[in-house]
Amino acid sequence: MSRAEMERLGWDECDVVIVSGDAYVDHPSFGMAVIGRTLEAQGFRVGIIAQPDWHSAEAFKALGKPRLFFGVAAGNMDSMINHYTADRKIRSDDAYTPGGAAGKRPDRATLVYTQRCQEAFKDVPVIIGGIEASLRRIAHYDYWQDKVRRSVLVDSKADLLLYGNAERAIIEVAHRLAQRRPIESITDVRGTAFIRRAGDPSAEGWFELDSTEVDRPGRVDEHINPYQTTSEQAEAQGTTCAKEEGGDAAAAASNGGLGAAEQPIKIVPRSRVVMPPRERTVIRLPAYEQVKSDPVLYAHANRVLHLETNPGNARALVQRHGEGHTARDVWINPPPIPLATAEMDHVFDLPYARAPHPSYADANGGHDGPTKIPAWEMIRFSVNIMRGCFGGCTFCSITEHEGRIIQSRSEDSIIREIEEIRDKVKGFTGIISDLGGPTANMYRIGCKSREIESACRKPSCVYPGICPNLDTDHGPLIQIYRRARALKGIKKILIGSGLRYDLAVKSPEYVKELVQHHVGGYLKIAPEHTEGGPLSKMMKPGIGTYDRFKQLFEKFSAEAGKQQFLIPYFIAAHPGTSDEDMMNLALWLKKNGFRADQVQTFYPSPMATATAMYHSGMNPLKGISRDGTRAEKVDIVRGERRRRLHKAFLRYHDANNWPLLREALKAMGRADLIGNGKHHLIPTFQPTTDGSYQSARRKNSTPAPQAAKASAPTSGKAGRPMPGRLLTQHTGLPPRDNGSRPGRTSLSGTAGAKAKGPLVKAPLRAKGRG
Repeated sequence: MSRAEMERLGWDECDVVIVSGDAYVDHPSFGMAVIGRTLEAQGFRVGIIAQPDWHSAEAFKALGKPRLFFGVAAGNMDSMINHYTADRKIRSDDAYTPGGAAGKRPDRATLVYTQRCQEAFKDVPVIIGGIEASLRRIAHYDYWQDKVRRSVLVDSKADLLLYGNAERAIIEVAHRLAQRRPIESITDVRGTAFIRRAGDPSAEGWFELDSTEVDRPGRVDEHINPYQTTSEQAEAQGTTCAKEEGGDAAAAASNGGLGAAEQPIKIVPRSRVVMPPRERTVIRLPAYEQVKSDPVLYAHANRVLHLETNPGNARALVQRHGEGHTARDVWINPPPIPLATAEMDHVFDLPYARAPHPSYADANGGHDGPTKIPAWEMIRFSVNIMRGCFGGCTFCSITEHEGRIIQSRSEDSIIREIEEIRDKVKGFTGIISDLGGPTANMYRIGCKSREIESACRKPSCVYPGICPNLDTDHGPLIQIYRRARALKGIKKILIGSGLRYDLAVKSPEYVKELVQHHVGGYLKIAPEHTEGGPLSKMMKPGIGTYDRFKQLFEKFSAEAGKQQFLIPYFIAAHPGTSDEDMMNLALWLKKNGFRADQVQTFYPSPMATATAMYHSGMNPLKGISRDGTRAEKVDIVRGERRRRLHKAFLRYHDANNWPLLREALKAMGRADLIGNGKHHLIPTFQPTTDGSYQSARRKNSTPAPQAAKASAPTSGKAGRPMPGRLLTQHTGLPPRDNGSRPGRTSLSGTAGAKAKGPLVKAPLRAKGRG
């Protein structure tokens, strides 16, 4: 990270310099560490520039000119999601920065860092990657500007884009560049995207297929007319019948001397249409200029993109950007082949320090003081056992980035990492905080048949039901749990990743092992909703599956003599959610004694299927058509007031929300839910509220603002809120200055009544929801 370190190592230059928006933590959960260690194992000298000052190019010259290339990534999180809440409010902290300080990376960090790298050394190739680049590899809807933006490859002017888990691709590209091959010649590596100009000779030999030919139920051949003669059939196809034109003599000669009238009938099977090989086929998506102004074409392009995500059958994609002499194609190669178990072991067994860089140490030389990095603290004692997710939740981007084929480590590799944490990581108390991944219980689960898996084009293996070809055996995972908790010095193995409970109910033995040995009082699961409408747009199972899992959970908890609770996660304002759906969810929460602590509002992240729904108002899962009778329209929750209403239903117990909820219930014709009985949702009376919010997490609590008490633009008589006035929002963040005018109440917290049941938390999380 510095010239001094280079001198100690005896380096005069770096082969590769990685620029990242995260603080440098040498841990396998951080992308820059994985790529850096992987390249180091190949013999390359790798430098890291973490969270540089982007206001000039000077910080990007700190390690000198790299011999091969700059590698640029915004960090483990998309920089825009890192900076802004789902309500487009500025976040007050950054979990990937020492001390949680905000403002250490720019908006759209990939674009800014790439520009500065090019300014620092104009002749050095720049390769972009990470989650931000992956989800922006084609033209994409940008929630923050409310428009469709160009591919990040075009906007950044980078030389190459690597998407997904890029170990294979980065090794191949680095070795080719080391052989002095020009980066423009690297066009055949899976998991990469690059720009081609019109007439590029390297594109010769490819069969181009229009995307509208792909997004159809299937090829429809014309029915045979049994009353047409051979010559009539030939004429309909624009050809002639050679036999009839050749005369009877030729026919007789070819028929062993028989006359034309004596020819036997020949049964000839119809030939199938021969398609070009998939590995040489590229699908042309609608151009950027088309999708930016046509939501229907945008939804269509998104649907085709998701159809081409299986490494076993995916074809290359191409999308034109620009017109005339400025036109160029963004060419996206098929996804990378998933890593084998041995390769996963190699990546995770590299010599990580498992700690932040020493330059972040506090006055005592540690990382637990004011310079502590929250994201590292969260995963400090956790172990990642697999990658990928076949759940296909439409609001989640894990599948688009890591793929839906599970890549699992070996049991021995996992045990070695646990032992290394036990023996080397400072502050370890004997408790492993998580043994999981994007989802807790997909370890070694996959398709029963390699052939079926490589041909499958379904977006999910578990929706609308568990695929009969999916092997749901949890045996290997149970064995890992038992072996890990039997290790000397290990007091407890907790499971912190989101649980896919519809899979778990297929293995009661797994549920028993989990509940009785690996739950620390609370277990988080994500039903996301209770109503069929929004669940069908999310591709999540019905609430009945949750009920079945709950029965097993309570049964095995009672058998172990433990009082444990489920923490269900829910999303407000997801596409396809009506006001009635949210009302029914609120009634379910009250009936089951849940009171939400934090509320997760739908966040339209780039490239997600739910984001395509949000932008287009159509359901890409059911096919796209301009015909209103064929395409499925989706109810989109837009506008600040309606989004607040949906969040208010989740926090029905919060007196700050009652005026808005009363107004909405009356408009919905459900005034019968307003009253002071147990069967009512909200009461008729309105207590005095001060806008404060008491959270189960102290740092998320919001004290009553003194300025709001002094002035009362939001209050009526006797300090009561004005009818219909919502004083708060629920982001799960600490108080912050949101730039509001003096005297206005800051929308940063809520006053909640004391919960009678277990808390329901629904924060934005880096890991999968399960």
